[in-house]
Amino acid sequence: MTADAPAWALALLRDARVGRLATADATGQPLVVPVCYALDADGRHLYSAIDAKPKRTRQLRRLRNIAANPRVSLVVDEYDEDWTRLRYVIVEGHADVLTEGDEFSRAVDRLVAKYPQYRQLALPRDSGAVIRITANRVLAWRYG
Repeated sequence: MTADAPAWALALLRDARVGRLATADATGQPLVVPVCYALDADGRHLYSAIDAKPKRTRQLRRLRNIAANPRVSLVVDEYDEDWTRLRYVIVEGHADVLTEGDEFSRAVDRLVAKYPQYRQLALPRDSGAVIRITANRVLAWRYG
């Protein structure tokens, strides 16, 4: 689905360092959190790891939300005081959580390649959790 997006939007999705992941629970209560993510080679999936950074709990609300309601959106944007440089990409899709397997390992490899900090955190290739977002629709906008 991301293949239909303009080249500048794909570049923004590939290169941006952070996105905002929106999930909602079964009642529709939204949650938006900043996430590190990586786009796969075919542009159909995005991956975000549940890493070892300090958190109050490993039972994260975003994971509970995805279990209850797998529809998600990821927003990547660039803000500038010169509003002629504003742009954003919204990926709407379906999320699930990977905890093992070849795709899980490839997702970890992509995240480690994009974020050197994951090498220091020792993001494991054989355990943990990765959110996989399958893109259904991509909305892209930029000034002019």
